[in-house]
Amino acid sequence: MNKKDYPYGICGVYCGQCPSGNGRIKIIAGELKRLVDTSRYEWVEDVVKSFSFREFRKGLEWFTNAQCPGCLNGGGAPCENRKCAAKKSLESCLLCNEYLTCDHTEYHREWYPFVVDNYKRVKQVGLQKHLEEEEKRAKAGVDLMGHLERRCCKIVKLEE
Repeated sequence: MNKKDYPYGICGVYCGQCPSGNGRIKIIAGELKRLVDTSRYEWVEDVVKSFSFREFRKGLEWFTNAQCPGCLNGGGAPCENRKCAAKKSLESCLLCNEYLTCDHTEYHREWYPFVVDNYKRVKQVGLQKHLEEEEKRAKAGVDLMGHLERRCCKIVKLEE
């Protein structure tokens, strides 16, 4: 299996659908950087003393130039999943029979409950076929933003 063709996280999250892995954060940060630079917001520090435009701008610069290379290439957040999968000689935690009870995947099962479906799908069709399906979904525009918004942000329901 070519890891570059199917960028996936050892944990079971598909990187091609992640805002950091698919470049969405980089693009949006670049647009915001361009907007604040052309709008010349440097003056905001004189009005809002607790806000550092220089630090904000530095953060935008970082996000504009950063893109997660994925955990298979040494990127991503530090986690025990890589060590554990390597110790067990597994390409993915989704191949481990302990996935649904493992302490290392507890965070992923909590924050990304769809990984349980991913685990079940891998059991049905295998890792390669699952990754092909996830790549097709990513190319069709599926990403984790909707899930993350529902998970992290308070959504205001519009009355009919």
